Amino acid sequence: MLTDLSPLIAATAQWLTRAYPASGGALAAALCEAQARQAVTVAACLRYPTPTDAALVTLTGPGGSDRLDWITGADAAPEDSAWRTWVDEVVASWAACLLTDPDLARLAVAAVTERAGGNAPAEFRRLIDPDVRDTQAAALLRHPDLLAPVAELHQDHLLDRLGPDQALIA
Repeated sequence: MLTDLSPLIAATAQWLTRAYPASGGALAAALCEAQARQAVTVAACLRYPTPTDAALVTLTGPGGSDRLDWITGADAAPEDSAWRTWVDEVVASWAACLLTDPDLARLAVAAVTERAGGNAPAEFRRLIDPDVRDTQAAALLRHPDLLAPVAELHQDHLLDRLGPDQALIA
């Protein structure tokens, strides 16, 4: 993971877990956050694959959560707005695609790890192979119908990024 993307990853994962919260106590919240962070990390690495890309988004900013908030009906409080400026709409959309489509998630993780020259690391296990507790904790975060408005925003761009053969998956 490119460290320059850390604020973007943290903010986008936080937006996802606030828009689609965990169902159940503290453990469920932690499991849900881990899944969101893994999906956002993969999406960010696909969206900003080079250090130059990461530097440019760090310099210009990712755009914020305004459109995502509007689509999901979220009401952002004024004191809650600073971190929201680091939410990346495209990364959130791509992460939503990965969270709702296990096959697409595996392809995306493979693409990211292939660029890094390795196999799919264990750090993405909760994204590509969630167990029963993961699935229960992130029931809203992984619900295809609930995430559809966000996922559909930039799904075509994700499929293009992964290659022309991926259009058959969606």
